[in-house]
Amino acid sequence: MKVSGIVIIFLAAFLSFSCTKNETQKNAASSAGEVTGSEAPDLAEAIARFSGDAADADPDREAFVEDFWRWIFGEEGIPERLARKVAASALESPAFVMELLEVLQQDPYIYYLVDKQNALPDGYEPDDLTTLRNRSYRVSREGLQLRGVAAEALEEMAAAAAREGIILSVGSSYRSAEYQAQVYEREVRTYGQEVADRESAQSGKSQHQLGLVVDFFPIDDTFANTPAYKWLRQNAGRFGWSLSFPDGYEEVTGYRFESWHYRYVGRDLVLFIETYFDGIQQYALQFINAWQTRAEVVN
Repeated sequence: MKVSGIVIIFLAAFLSFSCTKNETQKNAASSAGEVTGSEAPDLAEAIARFSGDAADADPDREAFVEDFWRWIFGEEGIPERLARKVAASALESPAFVMELLEVLQQDPYIYYLVDKQNALPDGYEPDDLTTLRNRSYRVSREGLQLRGVAAEALEEMAAAAAREGIILSVGSSYRSAEYQAQVYEREVRTYGQEVADRESAQSGKSQHQLGLVVDFFPIDDTFANTPAYKWLRQNAGRFGWSLSFPDGYEEVTGYRFESWHYRYVGRDLVLFIETYFDGIQQYALQFINAWQTRAEVVN
């Protein structure tokens, strides 16, 4: 069963539950509490109700949904605050699952989880790389490359920034596994293992290898004080770009704050990240990865 098939089954189960069991739905709302503003139901109660923990529940549906959601929330590092938020959204309507389905229709490498625990397939290399040249943005050196979809989105974003007097400059982009190995080894020699691991990925575990990442110039902490950074924080999402390693989330992402590091994930996934995961890319990608993994187990 494909991942999209899992989503459709899950959505169908939800629609059947919400449309034919009105009394159960009322009880669920009563148990979970009315969700208004920032309120959300208790996670255990919400999942229990959503999985059909009621006298007239469908046993097959209950087993499928409860097992699926408890596994994702319980073992994949999603904070309970966000898990409750997602559960509340799922209780209210099928919108969450429908939006997830939209995300999963994209190229899978758009939402591929690449971090210290999850590597890219051995030998992965994008087959649609294009060389970046000075356009609405500037390149700091020759030979920088991005996948076509990211290059187009970069130009669109840079043109919008330029209209407001902001010129974006690209300092780094696609890196092969071999090149990333050199970068990492250089960091270790220069700063030591501990420091290097906070700001450089091992070969095969770098988002840069996706061909969907830009490090804006200057690639150092001073970038956070530039007009370009401020503009990106306010506008990058409109063009499908997401800050990968935000301030204060090193324990989550594995990397210290990198104000310059943006990943192209597309507008649909940006909206999904912002709506359900408080703008934290890592949480959303972990959730999607867990969803896919569980779908494969179910299959």
